[in-house]
Amino acid sequence: MRRSRAFTFSGAHRLPEYRGKCERLHGHTWRLRVTVRAPVRAGGIAFDFAELDRVVGERVLSTLDHSDLNAVLPDPSAERIAQWVWRALDGLPLEEVRVWESDRCFVAYRGEGDDA
Repeated sequence: MRRSRAFTFSGAHRLPEYRGKCERLHGHTWRLRVTVRAPVRAGGIAFDFAELDRVVGERVLSTLDHSDLNAVLPDPSAERIAQWVWRALDGLPLEEVRVWESDRCFVAYRGEGDDA
């Protein structure tokens, strides 16, 4: 079974290697969706949403929300943020991490090719 939970956080970043307006400091209200995969347990629940909220809050949102993302990780593109979130949630039965920087632009990461 796959269970997903959506989160939002505000953060500013600049992409120094990008040529265009995104190389300047700007902010987003980022959307994050964390999907875990687990079997349905006794009681009918695969993974407790409250536990997912707690872990994401402690390991991810407490660092990223209202922050200068360039101070957290180098070249904080949506791709690199998704990889960072994946690593921060080590130990969870992760299936996918999605990060939206706008309503129309997102990345999906499933743990593959972690070269950041």
